[in-house]
Amino acid sequence: MRRYIGSEPNFANGSVTLAQRLYLDHAATTPMLLAAREAMRAAIARWANPSSPHAEGRAARAQLEDARQRIAAMLGWDGEVIFTGGATEAIRIALTRAKCDARLVSAVEHDAVHRVAPDAYFLPVQTDGTVLPDALSGRLRALGAKAPLVAVQAVNNETGVCQPLDRLAPIVRRAGGLLLADCAQSAGKMKLPDADLIAVSAHKFGGPPGVGALLVRDFAMLEPSGGQERGYRAGTENLPGAAAMAAALEQSRGWVDRAGDLRAHLDGAIEASGGEVVAKKSPRLATIASYRMPGVAASAQLIQLDLAGIAVSAGSACSSGTLKTSHVLAAMGWQDKEAGEVIRVSFGPETSRADIYRFIEAWRRIADGARSRAA
Repeated sequence: MRRYIGSEPNFANGSVTLAQRLYLDHAATTPMLLAAREAMRAAIARWANPSSPHAEGRAARAQLEDARQRIAAMLGWDGEVIFTGGATEAIRIALTRAKCDARLVSAVEHDAVHRVAPDAYFLPVQTDGTVLPDALSGRLRALGAKAPLVAVQAVNNETGVCQPLDRLAPIVRRAGGLLLADCAQSAGKMKLPDADLIAVSAHKFGGPPGVGALLVRDFAMLEPSGGQERGYRAGTENLPGAAAMAAALEQSRGWVDRAGDLRAHLDGAIEASGGEVVAKKSPRLATIASYRMPGVAASAQLIQLDLAGIAVSAGSACSSGTLKTSHVLAAMGWQDKEAGEVIRVSFGPETSRADIYRFIEAWRRIADGARSRAA
């Protein structure tokens, strides 16, 4: 359960305080870990511009490079690390500055990808949400590009479905292309894929918001833009954010394994209560799941769960405030009505079995109420 420090204001219904609320929206953002907060506080106390030539600047530069090396080590990355403002900026840099002559993106990529590359060729997915290797091979042959950039996320932010990047990467390489993997949801939770460009975001694994990185196999893959980060990203480096990001990655990830048992229990309870598990048979990251409550719009579920003191979401947090159908579920073959009845539940380090029981109880109350009204 999410813990809050300080005042505990009552919500509008006067029954649930912030300290009593249950936070199950970690795929949107997860609270900063204590180690990350302490690292950020220490870095702020010693703050100086890492690009300044004086002693204070040189000391800050040393701290920044230390954070860069620690992040690479924790992620098992032997290439370059470009600090960014988050995964969205990392994706934009990769899609706009990679040396390629065509771009191919999967139909279930995050909106950040589709916004930056609206003219990219689409790569379809199967009904289970995964890209079929044969489909990728066929699209690349039809494209006929000499140096294509292929963007396929490691883990889908709405469904938790894991893409078979170990099977896709060799296909991209044989075509002379580059593979961009959005690892915002998976970094720090599972091994990085064998990709050429990887986007990560600190606030998804307990670091602070406003900092992330683009991992680059070789700087020669990108067109430089000038400025900081060896000329590949302009702007004063966020030393406090980088230090906190490194500290967050260095914390134990044992809770991710425990999340598998929690989600399995929740999957079974949802099905036993008349709900549907999205992409149940697909390989999924243990910390993300999506569920359909037949006959009840996702917006109505969110409101009632919120009043019950439970925070979840409908699809991506970046687009859940809109009324449009999830492009992810649409790409998987879902009809608008059914897709509009799906919510996302995502776990964090403190999520417990008691939290799952509380969510199931609230979910059942909403479903039973809807069935009673329809009878």
